[in-house]
Amino acid sequence: MTTMPMTLEDFVAEHPVDRARVESHKEHMLAQVRAHRLRELREQAGLTQGQLAERIGVGQRQVSKIEHGDLENAKIGTVRRYLEAVGGGLVVDFVVGDARVQVA
Repeated sequence: MTTMPMTLEDFVAEHPVDRARVESHKEHMLAQVRAHRLRELREQAGLTQGQLAERIGVGQRQVSKIEHGDLENAKIGTVRRYLEAVGGGLVVDFVVGDARVQVA
């Protein structure tokens, strides 16, 4: 007896996608990418985590946490000083639909 190959529709029906889990994983991955980019900016500025921490007035552990994606718990002032220390700046926008207002 020959079995028919499973179609994509059959597979999806048997293995439903958990959209909340997908979105959560997506946000985690994006945080990791942003954190990696911050580390690259620090390295391009020729700074170690310890040197950057000293410049912005935090412990090296805080810089490490930021560079590992823990931005939710970082103070906005710390992130601003981090970005300024590596030669950039911080822009904060308030966005609703298509409307965008720069607040900082």
